[in-house]
Amino acid sequence: MTALSIEHKSINLGQGFPDEEGPEEMKRRVGAAVLEHGNQYPPMFGIPEARQAVARYSEASSGIPANWQTETLITVGATEALASAFMGLLNRGDEVILFDPQYDAYIPLCIANGGVPKVVKLDPSDWSVPHDQLAEAFTEKTKFILVNSPHNPTGKVFSREDLQFIADLCMKWGTYAVLDEVYEHLVFSGSKHISLRSLPGMHERCIRIGSAGKTFSLTAWKVGWVTGPPKLISAVAAAHQFITFTVPSAMQYAVAYGLDKEKPFYRGLGESLHKKRLFLEEQLQQVGFRVLPAQGTYFLVADFRPLIPDDSKEDDVEFCRRLTIEAGVTAIPVSAFYASKNPPRSLIRFCFCKEDEKLQRACAALHQYFSK
Repeated sequence: MTALSIEHKSINLGQGFPDEEGPEEMKRRVGAAVLEHGNQYPPMFGIPEARQAVARYSEASSGIPANWQTETLITVGATEALASAFMGLLNRGDEVILFDPQYDAYIPLCIANGGVPKVVKLDPSDWSVPHDQLAEAFTEKTKFILVNSPHNPTGKVFSREDLQFIADLCMKWGTYAVLDEVYEHLVFSGSKHISLRSLPGMHERCIRIGSAGKTFSLTAWKVGWVTGPPKLISAVAAAHQFITFTVPSAMQYAVAYGLDKEKPFYRGLGESLHKKRLFLEEQLQQVGFRVLPAQGTYFLVADFRPLIPDDSKEDDVEFCRRLTIEAGVTAIPVSAFYASKNPPRSLIRFCFCKEDEKLQRACAALHQYFSK
C-alpha cells in the first residue's frame, strides 16, 4: 500500500510510523556516544547502562522489578526480540496461541522455528476475547501464548478480566507467555495498560518486550529490550547471540538516557495521540464509516460497509486501492493481519500518528470523495 501511495502521491495513513520524532537530546547523544565511547563489540546482553535503565524503567512504569544482571536483554528492535523468543523457547511441535488479527511477523516466526500456531479470533464487532475458544486452544503441547497489548492493528488494550483469564489458563497448563508491549505508553484517557507479568503467579512465566522506536517515536533506531525471569532470558539470549549478537552501543547509550530522563515525552504520548484519534474518529464517522472501539496504539480500524451498496462485493483490498487511487488517501486492509481463514473483508486500518495538517488534509479529501 505504501508503494501504491507513493505512485499516486496519496496521503499515507497506512504505514505505522510517526511524523513527529522524539527527543532532540537523544539524537545528540547518539552522535556524542560515537566519539566518547568505544566502537567495538559491546556486551552481548547489552551495555550495563542500558540494562540498568531498562530495569529501572520496568519498575517505575509497570511496578515490575527486574534484576538488570539476570533479567534484562537489549535487542535490535522488538522484532528481533520476538525472533529470539520464538527461536529460544520453541522446540519442534510446540504449540503457540496467537490472537487474530495480529502483527504479521508472528506466524512466520512461529512456523520457521518449528512451532504450531493455534489462532484465536478476537470478535471483530468489539475486539473482545472469546473466552471459550481461548480455553479450547490450550493443550499439553502449548509452549506459550503471545499477548500483544496494546494491540496492533485493533488498538485494543486487554482488560484485567481478560488478562486474569489468560493467567489462569497459563497456570493450569504450565505454559509461558510472551508479551509484546511495545505500545505500553500509547494508551488513551480512561484506559490503563496492565502487564500480564504483574498478575499473581505470572512473574516467572512471562517475558516482556519493549521498543525504543515506539516509546520515543524513533522507529529507525531499532533498539528493543526483553525483561523476564533468568531462565527465559537465558534462552532468548542464546538465540539473540546467533541472530545479531549485539546492538550498536551508541544507540544503547542514548536509549538509556531517554528511559531515565525523557519520561515526560513517553508518558505524554497517550494524551497527544488520543486527541488525534478523536479528530480522525469524528471525521470518519461524518464521512459514513463505522469506527470500531480502541483504547491505545496509533491505529484506528473502520468498517466501510455503510459506504458501499448492500449488494457490492468490493473487499477491503479493493476498497483500499480505490481509496488510494481515487480519493488520495491510503489505509491498510485489515485482512492482511489475519492468519486464520475467512477474515473480515470490510475493515481497514488508519494510522493517525501524523501531523495535524496531514490528518486534516486526509479527512478533507475523504469528505470530498464520498460526498460525490
